[in-house]
Amino acid sequence: MDARLGYDAGMQMEQHTSDVGRQLREWRQRRRMSQLDLALEAEISTRHLSFVETGKAQPSRDMVLHLCEQLDVPLRERNALLVAAGYAPTFPQRSLEDPALRQARAAVDLVLKGHEPFPALAVDRHWTLVAANAAIAPLLAGAAAELLHPPVNVLRLSLHPQGLAPRIANLPEWRAHILERLRHQIDVTADATLAVLLEELRDYPAPRTQRPVAPEQYGGVVVPLRLASEAGVLSFFSTTTVFGTPVDVTLAELAIEAFFPADAATADMLRRVAAAN
Repeated sequence: MDARLGYDAGMQMEQHTSDVGRQLREWRQRRRMSQLDLALEAEISTRHLSFVETGKAQPSRDMVLHLCEQLDVPLRERNALLVAAGYAPTFPQRSLEDPALRQARAAVDLVLKGHEPFPALAVDRHWTLVAANAAIAPLLAGAAAELLHPPVNVLRLSLHPQGLAPRIANLPEWRAHILERLRHQIDVTADATLAVLLEELRDYPAPRTQRPVAPEQYGGVVVPLRLASEAGVLSFFSTTTVFGTPVDVTLAELAIEAFFPADAATADMLRRVAAAN
């Protein structure tokens, strides 16, 4: 064996070990866990975990996946950690149009259709619109054409001054809710694209403060979206649905946002609009 080849292979292995150890340490710190906490959860010694994090020990493929499971690392980042450790990615990433995901896509469409006459949409990890039901389109009246041109980012559409923002009756409250939710998502995923989006949304003109909706109106448990429309002010609360135990990156990052009427008047107005169409 050529001595130089052996040296290069050794250097590559050392680099892999160092990279995966550093990234695992960053995920542990992001989850606010000590080495002892993680070692106990993973049922390994703190000494071994320390060696992995400092690059003194090369973790096996199973160990990388085991630590990722304890740290609740997203599937996309689990693949990245495997590559950093010198292994092939485990979790596939297919298009929603892939035949292997046909049933999953059919389930998404079924949920969206079944939620009518109330609005619902599906988004990916960056809040890009993937699909929507028929109740969404009437709510987008007045938004700038460029914001509706694919790919549509629903957070940008919501808070942009040429999007829905001028029609959101409780914009300060809704804006604060969206920014906090996005900050939490960044904290969980460490997604750089979302961090850039957050800075963009923060730079939009801040609305004047207003008296918030009384918490008791919605049980003190939800932040409503109050949207002015031709039919009057519509009030919604939303729920998020994700696939359980996904092993595909695309499915793991897909979410359905379903909006429910927060009062009887909104429910009646939406039913009348749907009947008229």
